Amino acid sequence: MRSISKSTLQRLPIYLSFLKQHCDSEFVSATVISKALSLNDVQVRKDLAAISSSGRPKVGYCRCTLILELENFLGYNDNENAVIIGVGNLGTALLNYEGFEQYGLQVIAGFDIDESKIDEKRKIFHISKLKDLCKRLNIHIGIITVNVEQAQLCCDELVDAGITAIWNFAPTHLNVPSYVHVQRENMAASLAILSRHIKDNKNN
Repeated sequence: MRSISKSTLQRLPIYLSFLKQHCDSEFVSATVISKALSLNDVQVRKDLAAISSSGRPKVGYCRCTLILELENFLGYNDNENAVIIGVGNLGTALLNYEGFEQYGLQVIAGFDIDESKIDEKRKIFHISKLKDLCKRLNIHIGIITVNVEQAQLCCDELVDAGITAIWNFAPTHLNVPSYVHVQRENMAASLAILSRHIKDNKNN
């Protein structure tokens, strides 16, 4: 994978979603994308240039080609399996969400310590089976949807099972080895941005 900034990487799925769902032209320019998404035109050009060389002056990008380039760069064509620890409301919703497949991700099992939640027909297993399943199916992605108190313990379980990428929904910092990447889904930060936006609008 070419080296790009984190901010650029975060914008690429937004471009891909626009191209797939809201654009039906054969060719599309960075200017059209930037206007549709209310983004800076120069920034969009730089982002696309980082992952594609197919753009043509005064013509733009072939939409289908650009979609393929974005999908390949983001790894959406390389299917990865993942597991979830914590099958409460959020964990259950993520376990049942079929939309991950379009991003090359399939959540194949959930794990919990609560015996009342175990249902192997629904692919929900006791945490004691985590390591065996991950090792046997060569799974590298783990999703944590437990409370703060249990998060680090669950993280340790995932690392011990061979997981090298963790999507963390618990509002806490996780200590992991250097080879493990943790992506924290910071809902508090997102809510702060929304709240600030509302406050600023009220003051204007």
